[in-house]
Amino acid sequence: MRTPSAPPVSRRPRSDYIGAAGFFAVLFGLAAALYAATMQVDYVWRWNRIPQYFAYQQRTELRAEADGEIEAVAARGDRRLITVKSDAGVHLFDAPAEGVRVAPGESVYAGDLLAVEEHWRPGLLMQGLWLTIQVSLIATLFGVVIGLFAGIARVAKNPFFRWSALTYVELIRGSPLLVQIFIWYFVLGTLFNSILAKNGLNQIPPLWYGVAAMATFAGAYVAEIVRAGIQSIHRGQNEAARSLGMSYPQAMIHVILPQAIRRILPPLAGEFVSLIKDSSLLGIIAIRELTKATREIVTVSLQAFEMWFICALLYLILTFSLSLCVKYLERRMVV
Repeated sequence: MRTPSAPPVSRRPRSDYIGAAGFFAVLFGLAAALYAATMQVDYVWRWNRIPQYFAYQQRTELRAEADGEIEAVAARGDRRLITVKSDAGVHLFDAPAEGVRVAPGESVYAGDLLAVEEHWRPGLLMQGLWLTIQVSLIATLFGVVIGLFAGIARVAKNPFFRWSALTYVELIRGSPLLVQIFIWYFVLGTLFNSILAKNGLNQIPPLWYGVAAMATFAGAYVAEIVRAGIQSIHRGQNEAARSLGMSYPQAMIHVILPQAIRRILPPLAGEFVSLIKDSSLLGIIAIRELTKATREIVTVSLQAFEMWFICALLYLILTFSLSLCVKYLERRMVV
């Protein structure tokens, strides 16, 4: 009896290795060309200054308010309560144990250093990055909701819903996002805040007008993506659901949309990646997102090359992470 032979080991074709080697050669060549070009520019690179724009240590100094004497330095856990007795009275200072610079019985004068307290604070880049993530996430959520309802309305039989959704989509897609941000902030924002001020209510911050502009802009494109996804499902699916006694909304929710979502995920990912990059326009209405924070740093430090490279890298990390998440969802939703 012959023993079964082992299955042949599949090998990659030689063209794959040649293509991979060519890709890395081109990538290395571009990096070398960029490095050689930067060396020809009369510019002093200061990469060592970059970390402070991500996080820095804030130093707070506690100084004596008047001439006097250190009466006591009492322990309160990992902190110390410094008591300074002067002619003006008794002054108390709360400071960390490792930051105390005086001892009981010492004489101090007005302005003398009593203690130092240091805290880590996020730098401008981290503040801008966090605000970009917040704005993009909120605008994405609202954009999905708006686009989902508008997309369903685009395929509705009722002319009111169909024509209303068509008008919204064409108006939003027919004008630049920058113009829409101006309209939301300078026109609608001024109108709403004036009404709120007259009624004694708090005004709406510029951030929310920026979110509204981005959400309505994204919603128009999501609506078309949803419409295309719904229409890509065979009509027989809807007819079968209706023959089972389902209403139109029930057929849409339980039969059509679950199948359409699998098909619209890739274009939705592209739209949300674009939305993250479009958030850079919000700096024109005084929202300190990542791009505006980078401009402020460049203005102060004159480190244009380093900061814009870092800014581009941070945007790349955001968009690439989102693409990976969408690919993971695509794999999970495959039937």
